[in-house]
Amino acid sequence: MTGPRLGFFTRLLEPVSAAERYRFALEQIDQAERSGFASAWVAQHHFGEDEGGLPSPFVLLATAAQRTSRIALATGVVTLPIDDPLRAAEDAAVLDHLSGGRVQLGVASGGTPSSFAAFGQDADRRREIFADHLGVFTDALAGRGVRGTDSHIYPGGGDLAERIWQATFSVDGGRRAGENGDGLMLSRTQPRPAGAPDAPLHDLQLPIIDAYREALPAGAPFRVLASRTALVVDEADRTRALELADDGLRRLAQSMFGIDTDGLGIDALVRITDTHVGTVDEVVASLAQDRTLGAASDVSFQVHSIAATHELTLRSLQLLAEEVAPRLGLAVGAEAARDLHDAHRIPVSTTPEGIS
Repeated sequence: MTGPRLGFFTRLLEPVSAAERYRFALEQIDQAERSGFASAWVAQHHFGEDEGGLPSPFVLLATAAQRTSRIALATGVVTLPIDDPLRAAEDAAVLDHLSGGRVQLGVASGGTPSSFAAFGQDADRRREIFADHLGVFTDALAGRGVRGTDSHIYPGGGDLAERIWQATFSVDGGRRAGENGDGLMLSRTQPRPAGAPDAPLHDLQLPIIDAYREALPAGAPFRVLASRTALVVDEADRTRALELADDGLRRLAQSMFGIDTDGLGIDALVRITDTHVGTVDEVVASLAQDRTLGAASDVSFQVHSIAATHELTLRSLQLLAEEVAPRLGLAVGAEAARDLHDAHRIPVSTTPEGIS
């Protein structure tokens, strides 16, 4: 592999029925595989059509497994503190057997505190609960059994415990993922420190990667997924794409960054929210400035927070794989998918090459 592997992250927020949302997501995963993406990631969100629209990622990915043959099928993420970790392990194991071993497991402590009460959990304790549930989850997948019993999950998890990724915003979180030998998942954007409101995203994320790398046990594989927002369009669709981006990026700037967006134009919103939108040349130019990508093993693109149409999303997938990826040195095709499948078996001691 010459550079980071190309991945796709679904958005499930279209103003249509749930069935249509899921159909769109599956068709987009199909397109991602045809275009040569190495991985497809889906997020878990509970309670409401405006929060992501998918409480059951393993169900959707099981359907995707029957429609595809090569692309890795990944959770990004399972909110482990409000899931039964043993049931999550069972679901992951069944999915892995159905898919021919193509599962990657992103997990996190959860970014929507309002969901916790309904599951009988205290959001203020989510990191503590996450650590406990991650131990149960990992033990079950690794074949060490169910705590306090002689039980083992069926089917067995095989090497799924070596395909876990932890999502984090922080250096401490990166260190914890490294100490576990897990993969590291980085967000598409994140709040800036009070003293550095204009800091580029890589200034926040490269230290997380450094802490992760330093904490990895000897011989453990280096696995870092950098998620990014990108909508790539043909010149004829550029104006429409920017119009679609405005509302979502404005709301993201207000909610995540606390910015008064009155009077801000689309160029400012794109910069503030770390979004890449426009033609192939424009997206290549903006992504080339992001130093995190050159330090990652995988880069996953999503259109969120842009309310792109299904058709524009499908076209963006094609353009990302066929035109953007080659110019940035991103790895695509069957070999990239095999590399991801085998990544947990092959220690990586150097920074991936490709984006400079």
